[in-house]
Amino acid sequence: MAGLHTSIYQNFEKGELKKSEKSVIYPFMLMPYTQRVLQVIKSIPEGKVLAYGRVAALAGNPRGARQVSRILHSMSGKHDLPWHRVVNCRGKISLPRGQGYELQRALLESEGVRFSPVHTINLKKYLWQAPSD
Repeated sequence: MAGLHTSIYQNFEKGELKKSEKSVIYPFMLMPYTQRVLQVIKSIPEGKVLAYGRVAALAGNPRGARQVSRILHSMSGKHDLPWHRVVNCRGKISLPRGQGYELQRALLESEGVRFSPVHTINLKKYLWQAPSD
């Protein structure tokens, strides 16, 4: 088995990682905080939202909202994250119109999340209360 991992690591170093090898090595490359952020985001149930800062706090870094944003931007596709369920602390979509806002809103609405006339989400109704809250 060690030979297999050595081979995979060598392929990684050369930038020639096969698709089947990525599932073996990729989880070990993530920092623990990043892994926790991914777990929190994957835990947000359909029809609920969580603020960037709350994701960060649940993952162990209450001041890491910007890191959550970067993780979402770079890893949503790779990890099949429900990225649309993360909003800002005012219950608004942070993406600009024409750059993802409409898609995020449509995805949330398809899950039953409703927006006010001023384009905010009622956090008292839709904010997910994580088990550790």
